[in-house]
Amino acid sequence: MNSFLLVCTIGLILAVTSCHSQHHHGHPNQNNIPRDEKVSEHRDHHRESTTWIPILKYNKEQSEDGSYKTEYETGNNIVHEETGFLKDFSDTNPNGVLVQHGQYSYQSPEGDVVNVQYTADENGFRATGDHIPTPPAIPEEIQKGLDQIYAGIKLQQERLEQRAKSDPDFAKKLEERRLANKNGQYIGPLENA
Repeated sequence: MNSFLLVCTIGLILAVTSCHSQHHHGHPNQNNIPRDEKVSEHRDHHRESTTWIPILKYNKEQSEDGSYKTEYETGNNIVHEETGFLKDFSDTNPNGVLVQHGQYSYQSPEGDVVNVQYTADENGFRATGDHIPTPPAIPEEIQKGLDQIYAGIKLQQERLEQRAKSDPDFAKKLEERRLANKNGQYIGPLENA
């Protein structure tokens, strides 16, 4: 009985000492490692408050074919609408390509309403809006040079296609080149192959 009382007393003393030690060295975290109270006070002092912003409108329609339409509006004047559908199911795109069209608007810090229209598909994401900078026009001389380059590429492609019609081995090489180019690889010119 005396040994039981002694063990309980020692346990109580250790518990009180531990609590007293933690009280003076900061509040413990999950791992019982004391925290630096100055850091905690600094974080609490600079913590920003958040404002609850209501969702005024939210609709989403989902079709069995994967197409959808969604729209929402928030209490701080954000409005968003989007439609999407899958297209181009093929051997090269067994899951199809997701095409998304949408628009959104919001109020800038200066008070202006910013409108953005966008499309996202196999060609990437493209956005338009009055606030988006547009590049300057291409000078006429440069455009002529680009047109000549594109015409040369088109002529070369037509020659390759013509040769592929009469040469099955070449047609196979041309198709391998197309697949490699699509995958970001470069095989090299086939004109002399």
